[in-house]
Amino acid sequence: MLFAAGISPERADASSHAYLRCDEALDARDASPSGRLSAWTPGRIEVFGKHTDYAGGRSLLTAVERGFVVRAAPRTDTLIRVFDPITGTACETTLALDASAPAGHWSNYVASVARRVARNFPGATTGIDFAFTSDLPVAAGLSSSTALMISVFSALVYVNRLRDTEVWQTRLAQRTQLAGYLGAMEHGGAYGDLGGDSGVGTLGGSQDQTAIVCAERGFLVDFGWMPVERRGAYALPDTHCFVIGASGVIAEKSAGARDQYNRASLMVQHLLRSWNDVTTRQDGSLAIAMQSDRSAPDTLRGMLGGIATADFTAADLRHRLDQFLLETYELIPAAAEAIEARDWASFGEVTARSHRAAEEWLGNQVPETMSLVRLATAHGAIAASAFGAGFGGSVWALVERQRADAFMTAWQRAYVAQFPEAGSRAMFFRTAAGPGAMEWSDDLP
Repeated sequence: MLFAAGISPERADASSHAYLRCDEALDARDASPSGRLSAWTPGRIEVFGKHTDYAGGRSLLTAVERGFVVRAAPRTDTLIRVFDPITGTACETTLALDASAPAGHWSNYVASVARRVARNFPGATTGIDFAFTSDLPVAAGLSSSTALMISVFSALVYVNRLRDTEVWQTRLAQRTQLAGYLGAMEHGGAYGDLGGDSGVGTLGGSQDQTAIVCAERGFLVDFGWMPVERRGAYALPDTHCFVIGASGVIAEKSAGARDQYNRASLMVQHLLRSWNDVTTRQDGSLAIAMQSDRSAPDTLRGMLGGIATADFTAADLRHRLDQFLLETYELIPAAAEAIEARDWASFGEVTARSHRAAEEWLGNQVPETMSLVRLATAHGAIAASAFGAGFGGSVWALVERQRADAFMTAWQRAYVAQFPEAGSRAMFFRTAAGPGAMEWSDDLP
């Protein structure tokens, strides 16, 4: 099934063995032998769209051929047991409004799903035994935490038959709607009339969830935000692929990097709130505000001195605004045009500008990710950029498929030589533009 969906034979074979391992783990824990769900939830690449989603901007996204392999079984109570049979990692919570987890621990992602399902689907009372393995690097910008949340949610949806509910059929039936809801689940906000709670503490949007749920094999998919909207898709030829370099610098959004990540979002909130206060408008996103008039960007720039605070200087706000405008309205259209024209020189130039804006204006890069980009270019990558929340994480490099392995080896060696400590934790792999999340279900008992 994975191979038919577009996963490479090598990755599909590795995953098939992981499914068997998960089933054995369920059996060992006396999980129900019937009514089981198989799920595949990939990680994702943000090709373009750095911190644009929660501002209502635009992104180019795809999925990788690595991710979460899941087998889940229904229980007869509300307990949720989640475990990785390879690493021994495990947690437990309940499908309830008061589901909790230790602050900063990965189990908070599971508890957030449990609380949200209990709140928005009060008829859901069936817990799960949930076995998973993952070949994604953790906290590396490929959205491993979001993939875990989506996997747990999919299992709860299946065993509780939530797709048959009125809530689902009227609010979540389209994949873009589901992606928007999953984004709200993670950051804790309401989705329409579906109330929220604390989430996991990040002030993000729906980019990660949309890439995972709505990715299309062989394409970079173009999405607009607030609400989630598919704008188009651009084919990545089979002659090219991505090589991912996970830096080994951990950027865990539920822990140490969260405050730094949230600062970029809080600046957008401050810009929009100040804009609405001064103009007496009620724009729902920074993108809507900036599209309200040709002079809107310059008008907002003129306000910056008056709206600066001790936390956000006028220079900080100017950089944040300029990065958003550049990425959304100039670089992403240019990148899409270059992909369609197979103009790889132009694509590389546009990518370099995007990464430079992340370094200089977003300020979310660390020496390791900056070096990975420069080393990738030096070793012949068509284009390379850091992606994800930043403050660690990964870099993607676009290369010709026939030289991908040689490039990857040289790139990794150069990086490890420069950063031996981070390099010992780094992970490098190649991937096509993969398909989105999928699942196959056994019959419920």
